[in-house]
Amino acid sequence: MHRLIIGPGSLSRFYKLFGITFAAYSVLWIVGWMALRGHPGSLAGLLAGTAAMGWMLTRAFDAMGMALKVMAALFVLNSLGYFVGGWMEGVVMGMKPLSLSGSAFTRPAQVAIAKSVWGVFYGLGFGAGLGLAFHFCQAQTRAMLSERQLESAAALKS
Repeated sequence: MHRLIIGPGSLSRFYKLFGITFAAYSVLWIVGWMALRGHPGSLAGLLAGTAAMGWMLTRAFDAMGMALKVMAALFVLNSLGYFVGGWMEGVVMGMKPLSLSGSAFTRPAQVAIAKSVWGVFYGLGFGAGLGLAFHFCQAQTRAMLSERQLESAAALKS
């Protein structure tokens, strides 16, 4: 995901930024879930965690004007992945024993598959939220780069 960051040194910049923001997100998600439990706790944790992550990202990119957009993107897409993943996990768990080529999966294998399905959906939602957040945070930078490219092209024509 480091390629989402414009400019040199994106790998180290991404890991530093993501490490710090994800740690804050995780702590706040845990606090929300521990305080309220279940779906209300998950929602509280998602809201608090993505708000903190969004605020930190917009501060890091000097894009505070995008804070609400970034927070909303993170919250909506992260929540969508989280809850759709949970629903799909339930669907897989509720299936009759899964079989492939005539051999049935054991119950522990079905549980592992169900959890993996949740992880895929959660990862897709969280990744999409992060991608959109980075896109919003760097809108001004992309505009400035585009303007410079136009100026350079115009200078070459003269």
